[in-house]
Amino acid sequence: MTHRLGYDVHGPDDAPVLVLGSSLGTTRAMWDPQLPMLSARFRVVRYDHLGHGESEVPPGPYSIEGLAAELVGLLDSLGVRQAHLGGLSLGGMVALQVAATMPERVDRLALVCSSARIPPEQAWRDRAHAVRTEGMRSISEPVVARWFTPAFAQTPTAKALHTDLLDIPAEGYAGCCEAIAAMDLRPLLAQVRSPTLVVAGLQDPATPVEHAQSIVDGVAHGGAPVRLETVDGAAHLGSVERPDEIGRLLVDHLGPPAG
Repeated sequence: MTHRLGYDVHGPDDAPVLVLGSSLGTTRAMWDPQLPMLSARFRVVRYDHLGHGESEVPPGPYSIEGLAAELVGLLDSLGVRQAHLGGLSLGGMVALQVAATMPERVDRLALVCSSARIPPEQAWRDRAHAVRTEGMRSISEPVVARWFTPAFAQTPTAKALHTDLLDIPAEGYAGCCEAIAAMDLRPLLAQVRSPTLVVAGLQDPATPVEHAQSIVDGVAHGGAPVRLETVDGAAHLGSVERPDEIGRLLVDHLGPPAG
């Protein structure tokens, strides 16, 4: 049984559907900078991961397979049989799981600052334990230090996302940490059939370019069209720090304007 996910829908009713998933510790509002550009061309469905934002918060641990099933359940409820899938970090991992295991549901795939595996597993389990026992503030400073370059971390946008991180339910955040801990999507990469864009931030310490290249190599091994783009001046939340550049990459990959 799937749980209720928070979501919103923007753009023309008859446009191709684009689904956007956010990172661990953020909500669908993370995509606000790209929303005007994307909703002019697509029917944009933004959703909150399980345990985040307006979504339900069942007890963890969660799994990438389970998070993907939640997303597919949302698409089923909206009557969406096939869509473009895009996601940053955890959102990209969920999109990749869906594309590899249910390729008929995915038209094109866009993965931003994401990965097929992020070791060490114990570090994620330790982070989950920390937020359950000490609260979100116990991990917020090092998390935000990975999200942004030092200069951007001082901006109002970055500070607002730091505040939002503190409001994420600890159980939801911990459950998603445990999903990433257990995740290894590398054996599935060759099953992707969708044309795929992989974007990496050159200053991203969480999912560096090597992680993006691993995805590209795995998808290419299966024969699907795939390309890597790198963005300078971007740490882990690249779509927040370099919104226009990543927005243009998404539009270029996903197709022409509606109509």
